[in-house]
Amino acid sequence: MTALRKGPAPAGEPGAATGEGDHADAVTPPGRPVRQLLAASVGNAVEWYDWYTYTFLATYIASQIFPKSASNSLVPLLSTFAVFAVGFFMRPVGGLLMGAVADRRGRRAALTVTILLMGGSSLLVGLTPTYAAAGVLAPVILVLARLLQGLSVGGEFAASTTFLVESAGPGRRGLFSSFQYVSTTIGQLVASGVAALLVAHLASATMDSWGWRVPFVLGALLSLVGFWVRRGARETRSEEQAKAPRPGLFEALRRHPRQSLLICGITAGGTLAYYTWTSYLPTYAELNAGVEKADALLAGTLSLAFFAVLQPLTGIVSDRFGRKPLLLMFGIGFAVLSVPLLRALDDSFVTLLLVQCAGMILLSGFTAISAAVNAETFPARVRAAGIGFPYSLTVALFGGTAPYIGTLFKDMGHAGLFPVYVAVLCLISSAVYLRLPETAHRPLER
Repeated sequence: MTALRKGPAPAGEPGAATGEGDHADAVTPPGRPVRQLLAASVGNAVEWYDWYTYTFLATYIASQIFPKSASNSLVPLLSTFAVFAVGFFMRPVGGLLMGAVADRRGRRAALTVTILLMGGSSLLVGLTPTYAAAGVLAPVILVLARLLQGLSVGGEFAASTTFLVESAGPGRRGLFSSFQYVSTTIGQLVASGVAALLVAHLASATMDSWGWRVPFVLGALLSLVGFWVRRGARETRSEEQAKAPRPGLFEALRRHPRQSLLICGITAGGTLAYYTWTSYLPTYAELNAGVEKADALLAGTLSLAFFAVLQPLTGIVSDRFGRKPLLLMFGIGFAVLSVPLLRALDDSFVTLLLVQCAGMILLSGFTAISAAVNAETFPARVRAAGIGFPYSLTVALFGGTAPYIGTLFKDMGHAGLFPVYVAVLCLISSAVYLRLPETAHRPLER
């Protein structure tokens, strides 16, 4: 285990002292680490199950909620992905508001609010009337539900990232960080699996009629389980921080602009690659390579299981060898291989599975440690809000728009531009990674 260095990091670097009361890893993190991981992971898995269910069932929602265009069959799908993107643009608001709650009232308080909000919005999606039954009111209700989901997910990342990393002992922040995406992937995996089961066992007409609603109602019920688990978690905010004057809503942005910009640069390529490979690739393969819908969902499910296994292994490696080598492996790897991997897709299930798994290996260099890198960038006083707003804003701009941009390129007859877009953004993030100081072996301010 790496020896702890007493005192703050060098000024001006992530993890540096900021004059806001440095309490490093010498301060014992909350006990019961397994329970802390469970509280964060179960709730996070439920949150992301609800969020991703929309993605996997987008084509069914499109046929029921949006009117079809006689001249272009892609219009309903484009409309559905536009609503997907709209949900992302509420995420910065959620990151800011729920991050402020986490910094001012405690991480656990924010986590209980976000999961209840997600459960209610998931139920609203499941109960949304069809366009045939309610006319324009149907897409309005769907948009409202996605806005609430976006608010919840933005706040979830800010609070759970902070909670996980602060729950870790010395030399284990990368490992604990990896459970952010272990649980995210489990939620996504369950969403994909449930969608695949429904598609395989229900007739197409039944899926179009009511089958697509079942996963959303199930998600609302699971949110209550997550709420119950989280209520038993221990607060990770230190007593000194709890007694200190509460930070202002925009204090992190005002006092730490450089760190905020770093979060954006770190996240841009990672979020685009993540949403392309874990959410949009099945639809991309359907539209551009003629893969059958059931095969695309099955390949997505199998590759997600592989991805979940990679996370803690990569987190452990980062605790031993540092964050930068893994970030660079991801960024440069995607910059070089995005185009050939996506162009290699054909109508074969095996090819799609291999392409997805190859991308997952590279992607784990970002996902497993992003929570730790983000938390190590901001001081404890404004850590949740400091992470939540710039991270969620970047995800909204680049991750949330990935399915829409990919489908739009296809509609415009330039589907080949999308892999280039992914490669370029990952190259830009790689330039940021090169300039990052190594923070893996520094103490975390508490």
